[in-house]
Amino acid sequence: MNSIEKARSISIWIFIIPFVAVNACLLITTQFHSLIEPQYRIFMPFPYIDGGVSISRTARYFPTYLIFKPAMFFTSYLLIIYWLANKKVIEIFDPNHKHKKKIVFFGIASAIALTVHAIFLGVKFDNDLYKLFRRVIMFTFIVFEIVAQAYLVATLFSLKEKLNEYINKNILKLKLYLVSLLIIVAAISIPIISLPGDNFFGFNLKFLKHALEWDYFIGVITFYFLTFLMWKKIS
Repeated sequence: MNSIEKARSISIWIFIIPFVAVNACLLITTQFHSLIEPQYRIFMPFPYIDGGVSISRTARYFPTYLIFKPAMFFTSYLLIIYWLANKKVIEIFDPNHKHKKKIVFFGIASAIALTVHAIFLGVKFDNDLYKLFRRVIMFTFIVFEIVAQAYLVATLFSLKEKLNEYINKNILKLKLYLVSLLIIVAAISIPIISLPGDNFFGFNLKFLKHALEWDYFIGVITFYFLTFLMWKKIS
């Protein structure tokens, strides 16, 4: 069962690395002002609630991009290994499962989209088409990641009796609730985020968009923390 242990061990790093990297960028930008140029300093204290800054705004300037970009590249690499490991786990219990190829496709595609997003983050190019391209890449990452997670949870539920001695079923249920919540929030948020500009009938959407971005990020990577808890350690 090396594939199970691999999926379990990799999942915790997919949670830790982006969590530490993104929050390190936030701390540098908002607290350690001596490390960053004055025009890039932010004084909003907690964007998870107040939405004072976007993730990309904290990560696109020196020195924070030296933390963010390598972390995202490595996370993308781990994601590819993770989804391939899950494919092997599924093949052990059901070699011809109908969702197997979909999980791998959407999972690896999301990792590639994350890599492309990290490459172009901070690249200055004042062109509407370029800005649209960046938004499409980020949107692609989110959608493909959630679809891959949803297919994987559905697959694990279909195999839960065969997996009984290897998984914690209560954690699997938590993963189902989490993915369902992410899908619902995405369905509600995408029309809001897609609105041009930041004003909607006099209401400033900028801070709401930023807070959604931070909180959704935590939701997406929490899936991998739950994966680590779900699989029982194999002796």
